[in-house]
Amino acid sequence: MTIRVLIAEDQPLMRRGLRTVLELEPGFEVVGEAATGEDAVARARALEPDVVLMDVQMPGLNGVDATRQILADGLPSHILILTTFDDEDYVLDGIRAGASGYLLKDVRAEELCDVIRRVAAGERFIQPKVAAIYLRRVAEREARPHEEPLSPRETEVLRLLAHGDTNREISRSLDISPSTVKNHVNSILSKLRVRNRTEAALKARDWADPET
Repeated sequence: MTIRVLIAEDQPLMRRGLRTVLELEPGFEVVGEAATGEDAVARARALEPDVVLMDVQMPGLNGVDATRQILADGLPSHILILTTFDDEDYVLDGIRAGASGYLLKDVRAEELCDVIRRVAAGERFIQPKVAAIYLRRVAEREARPHEEPLSPRETEVLRLLAHGDTNREISRSLDISPSTVKNHVNSILSKLRVRNRTEAALKARDWADPET
């Protein structure tokens, strides 16, 4: 039985390499490619592949959010996320999003093909290296002291920040100065014990939907 695969990867060289690996292996058919998260969702809807090889960091919609959208649509596709050690902040989110598998990009071709077959058959697979990242991140989160509560204004700023608004856009929406917005953002990062706006937005999304 041929396994139909969609490759979602923003780097052309990586996409070409993945396609070559799969086309040389019997039993695989690459039915499409996507360079953005939005394109991955659209092509998954149109092609309904058996497996989507999903990069995490892509322009626009990232691979984790694309995974959520594809699975929310009830499509029959299984998602196999490809990541790097630099993406470890996304590991927990990818697992929560419902991905069937998680592999580092330095995986050998033979292992990649084997995992695709297993994921297509309905199995779940997390590469041991990725599992170690997952366990470390869980331990770190459990060890953190409780965050200081946000003020009502900071909560409003965080909501807009999670929506993707810039400081200037938040300033206009809340009718406060850009410098005040900047102060609120810095306070939010400190209270939530996160490093940047992206991590703050991810935490806001966790609060809004704690089961994802």
